[in-house]
Amino acid sequence: MGKTGSVEWIQVKGRKGRIRLVPKSGAATKRPGPGQRYDSAGSVRRKIARSEKAVIGPKNK
Repeated sequence: MGKTGSVEWIQVKGRKGRIRLVPKSGAATKRPGPGQRYDSAGSVRRKIARSEKAVIGPKNK
């Protein structure tokens, strides 16, 4: 278990332009919705690439 405050948060811009915080480990990828969950071979896609311009940077303290 991590200590309090050990997670580094990154600001990410969503589809509607709102800024939200995601853990640094998940900043480069996003979870696909129901429509993008399966690829053409039929296997489940667990992560898809996030646009580089959507990642704003670390949260200001």
